[in-house]
Amino acid sequence: MSGDAVTDSGIWFQVESGGAASAVRRAAERLGAQVEMGQSRIADLAIVAAELTSNLVKHADEGFLLLRPVRRAGEAGVELVAIDSGPGMADLTVSSRDGHSTTGTLGIGLGAIFRQASWFDAYSLPGRGTVLAVQVWPAEPARPSWAGALARPLPGETVSGDGYAVRVADGRHQVLVSDGLGHGPLAAAATEAALAAFRDAPAAPPAVVVSHLHRAMSHTRGAALAVAELAPADGILRYAGLGNISGVVVEGDGKRRGLVSLPGIAGHQRPTVREYDYPFGPAARLVMHSDGVVDRWRLTDYPGLAERSPLVMAATLLRDAGVRRDDACVLVARSWE
Repeated sequence: MSGDAVTDSGIWFQVESGGAASAVRRAAERLGAQVEMGQSRIADLAIVAAELTSNLVKHADEGFLLLRPVRRAGEAGVELVAIDSGPGMADLTVSSRDGHSTTGTLGIGLGAIFRQASWFDAYSLPGRGTVLAVQVWPAEPARPSWAGALARPLPGETVSGDGYAVRVADGRHQVLVSDGLGHGPLAAAATEAALAAFRDAPAAPPAVVVSHLHRAMSHTRGAALAVAELAPADGILRYAGLGNISGVVVEGDGKRRGLVSLPGIAGHQRPTVREYDYPFGPAARLVMHSDGVVDRWRLTDYPGLAERSPLVMAATLLRDAGVRRDDACVLVARSWE
């Protein structure tokens, strides 16, 4: 990694050996300085980064770590998401106690991570691997978010044509997933245009927002995209999409309801934009993803995953259903009521 500023999309590291630990730690320290975290918390962040990568080296079959900035009103922090397909852990609570080890070490790794973190969440299944998400903030603890997402570039690319955004506009809780046509910088530019237009879009229903994005993207190669609005007080999810973004509402019992996206490319031609309403109860989860994620996943294969944070749920699905020969993005959202 160079000394350039880390963008909000973050940096992915493949963790295959102990040498990755120092690279991740240095990158985390630079990002901590970039967001003006303060030396004490940067030191805590370095411990988290080192322990996460150490765990991946010791236990992971395929270990990856995402490092990125996170923001809230007037403040910025750092988020790390570690993903592996290793042996997993039967009991995360026991595994996080100091002195517990499966490899003959002192067993302080997970405990050290959780002590330094402002917020953390995790999910693990024996034989299926583990996902750990950690946030380090300068001062106040973080609060769990109602939406979480990750975007990963095609191997060999430095930028992803897939992306996402989350906003609350005049009380409307809305999310966007975009898949720029193709791969590489031009696809990423199309998605960046969609994200920027989404952040500045009027506080209006999803169909109006999608039409706004379409007009704002005419200078790009275009993208498949979808916008969803969660209205848990009304028990409704509103959805409008163009192209091959997959949207699914998963109920508490694991039943899935597919969401309708119409044919078209945002930024090109004159696509038909329609909005559809779906029931959305307190236990429901919205899952949206690009075509870099296969749609064969079933929540019933992951006991307890729906109770984890949207970020950890999204990271788990990306790990198991993401296609390595394509950009990939997964977003999960839930009711905050």
